[in-house]
Amino acid sequence: MHRRHFLAGLAGSSAGVFVIAKPALVLAQATPAPAAPAAAPAFTLPPLGYAYEALEPNIDAATMRIHHTAHHQAYVNNANALANQWAGLRTTPIETVLADLSAVPENVRTGVRNNVGGHWNHSFFWELMTPGGAEQPSPELKSAIEASLGSISDMATKLNAAALGRFGSGWAWLVVGKDKKLAIVSTANQDTPLELGAKAIVGVDVWEHAYYLKHQSRRADYLAAWWKTVNWDKANANFMKAMI
Repeated sequence: MHRRHFLAGLAGSSAGVFVIAKPALVLAQATPAPAAPAAAPAFTLPPLGYAYEALEPNIDAATMRIHHTAHHQAYVNNANALANQWAGLRTTPIETVLADLSAVPENVRTGVRNNVGGHWNHSFFWELMTPGGAEQPSPELKSAIEASLGSISDMATKLNAAALGRFGSGWAWLVVGKDKKLAIVSTANQDTPLELGAKAIVGVDVWEHAYYLKHQSRRADYLAAWWKTVNWDKANANFMKAMI
């Protein structure tokens, strides 16, 4: 090969042989910080402690299921939303909050009354019922009833009257008052006896959703059936605690 041809060929191939591509600059990506864990809910739906159909034929399974999983769950959901607005619901016992609603910030007070109250009322209500009812008032509770309200039958008649006389929605209660005596009271909507300075012994829900599927507007029939489910063991325990 002539020298000039060799040099020409070498020059023509030099770009492919000697030019080295500049390496691309790779930037390390920052690892995102892990998200903060969500706060645990302040309130949870309590279990009934018995099957939805367990109170049949006195309270039907459909009513119990809807009452527990829809109505009570809604109060729990709303109460948790309120706890995200006011931290006091996470740091203050629920009974303390409901006993003094004037201490609750005004912007959440109505919501707390309705939803935290609804949660407390229903949690109390589920525990006060049991399949087939349970026993009867203890000697101590029976004696207190007789001292303040007459016989057990008289007490039931007075509580029924309060329940039937509640216009619209609400509750009727057998309570221990500030004077440590038993009394019958009625509260509207989801108000609780705690606001009255009273401690609940027995309570019955007279919102229509508690009985309408089975009894329609016959509230008296519902009350007659409900008395057959009362867990007097729990009522006795409520009374002893209230008298401390």
